[in-house]
Amino acid sequence: MNIDSIKNGIVIDHIEAGKSMQLYKFLNLDSLDCSVAIIKNVVSKKMGKKDIIKIDEEIDVDLDVLGYIDPNITVNVIKDGVRIKKFNLELPERVTNVIRCKNPRCITSVERGIDQVFKLTDRENRIYRCIYCESKPD
Repeated sequence: MNIDSIKNGIVIDHIEAGKSMQLYKFLNLDSLDCSVAIIKNVVSKKMGKKDIIKIDEEIDVDLDVLGYIDPNITVNVIKDGVRIKKFNLELPERVTNVIRCKNPRCITSVERGIDQVFKLTDRENRIYRCIYCESKPD
């Protein structure tokens, strides 16, 4: 298989195999008016298999969303065919409006317009809790 390189844009690499569609939806890439390539199950020496997303346009990407979904992802910014920036992600300390609180008595379930904010409480086990009611997401 031959996938062309991009001239200007973003390459999201080292995605855990099978998670690229989840990222595609979270980042609303379907609303872009540019080429987006999803390459699934690419052979990787480091990971065995991985997914890659190439976006042929410079866009702002929410690094917290990417870090929450898969903290091992790398984000490469490409300009004139050359990588000019590389971001190695990690689990974010807080995520806003990425996860929804499942507690029916939480203020975010009762009141409209309140941000869904979760804080990282256990990095090793990737556990987040609602800042309002301390519930864990499902």
